[in-house]
Amino acid sequence: MDRNIRIGSPGWNATGFTLVELMIVVSIIGILATIAAPSYQASLTKARETVLRQDLFTLRDLLDHHRADQGKYPPSLAGLVATGYLRALPKDPFTNSSSSWQEMSEPTEGGIFDVYSGSDLIGTNGIPYNKW
Repeated sequence: MDRNIRIGSPGWNATGFTLVELMIVVSIIGILATIAAPSYQASLTKARETVLRQDLFTLRDLLDHHRADQGKYPPSLAGLVATGYLRALPKDPFTNSSSSWQEMSEPTEGGIFDVYSGSDLIGTNGIPYNKW
């Protein structure tokens, strides 16, 4: 190998990317990320709404099962755990807390007959999550 070949001389073979090429690639990646971010956020919200619907369905179903088995609604959601209907209270997907559920009491019999999310956010259907 000839050590006298200098950069830029006809015998020198440059392999690599120029600064302009790298800037173009980074710009394209930035544009694609900008387009994909809102779609990702919408998918995340839809997934949380699906989890909330399923959790509410399960909790309401278990409240009804408790009443059918015991003859009365449980005194709280923690009562479902204490009696073995649930292993643990699920976390509200929007508040990320298992203690934020809104418990609705039965005025005549006592006990919890319904449950709602503790979130103040509004769903994609225009109804607040705490009214679902």
